Amino acid sequence: MSSDREAYVLGSLRTPRGKSSASGGLAGTSPLQLVEQLLNGLVARLGLDPSVVDEFVLGSASQVGPQGGNIARTAILTSGWPQHIPGLMVNRFCASGIDAVSVASAMVRSGQADLVIAGGVESSSSVPMFADKGPLWADADVIESIGSVHMGIAADIAATEGGYEREELDAYGLRTQHRAAAAWADGFFDSTVIPVLDGAGAVALAHDEHVRASVTADQMAELPPAFAELGASGQDALVLRHLPELGEIRHLHTRGTSPSIADAAALVVVGTAEAAQRAGLTPQARVVSAASSGSDPVRMLLAGQHAIERVLERTGHTPDDLDVIEFAEAFSALCLKIQRDMHFDDKRFNVNGGTIAMGHAFGATGAILVGQATEQLGRSGGRYGVAAVSGAAGMGSAVLLERVG
Repeated sequence: MSSDREAYVLGSLRTPRGKSSASGGLAGTSPLQLVEQLLNGLVARLGLDPSVVDEFVLGSASQVGPQGGNIARTAILTSGWPQHIPGLMVNRFCASGIDAVSVASAMVRSGQADLVIAGGVESSSSVPMFADKGPLWADADVIESIGSVHMGIAADIAATEGGYEREELDAYGLRTQHRAAAAWADGFFDSTVIPVLDGAGAVALAHDEHVRASVTADQMAELPPAFAELGASGQDALVLRHLPELGEIRHLHTRGTSPSIADAAALVVVGTAEAAQRAGLTPQARVVSAASSGSDPVRMLLAGQHAIERVLERTGHTPDDLDVIEFAEAFSALCLKIQRDMHFDDKRFNVNGGTIAMGHAFGATGAILVGQATEQLGRSGGRYGVAAVSGAAGMGSAVLLERVG
């Protein structure tokens, strides 16, 4: 066993994010194929020798149908990787990709493994949201007892309680679109995004499909509220039975201030310094620590912020120590809230755009953000960065990174 049991990010790759629809760029590519192409990409892009890999940990939020049957292990076998590599699936809904990286890091630090591939995949085109028909979304008694509301309703609760105005939400949505477009134009994603090929070997998708570089403030202002009808159908009444003090819910989020559902996959290589040397890879960031948290399921989207607060407290750091913050844009109000509460200025917060602009592929998003935070730390020369995601049922996770080299 190596004397240095620190866990390091040694590299990352992701697919572009495709629109989750029959006409989306990745609709014809199965989640298994997305993972296979990334595994092959690790060999081609990073020069990784699969024989040095000890474990594969993959997150996914809906593990049924094409995403069922432990596709981590399946992808190892169908990609022709060594059979000694097992596969492990994790599920913390939208935070699954973050937790895959956390599990991999824990394996490395404990000595259970020296080099682990971790990541996530979600193809909502193949496996629609709520396809697992779990009691959280399908059992009326469970829904009523815990207040299991739709994510968009929870976002409007946050906007209502935070006192945000529609114009503030729109301004954030516009900013993230423009930042994502600028990052793509500047080549920020060139080293970490690989094009997805179709069955004929042609490029199916090479860029994040949701980005709208030309969107204007006037166009944002014209968009109708996205969740008012859902609220009127019984969701608002459910919320008010649990939170009568709200009085009413202001439905302010639109398609322009909500994360669009996407298809994507992402992988992160995690290992010791010694394993990196054997594999011919260079440590990019140390995984300092990780944390998960739960929150009120009615206000479900607060848990990602709580996870950041917990990992900072656990490691003795403060929000001011963070040079890079990659926070999953679970609607504009949550981004405005965490920036206000933790004093995250615009120069550090989601500087290359986020999931409102580029799409939210549930199980993959956390791994995408870990890779993006690592890349931004390297570019900016910052020391500490964090990646965090909020998920359904009031759960969230965060990973704290320190740049090395």
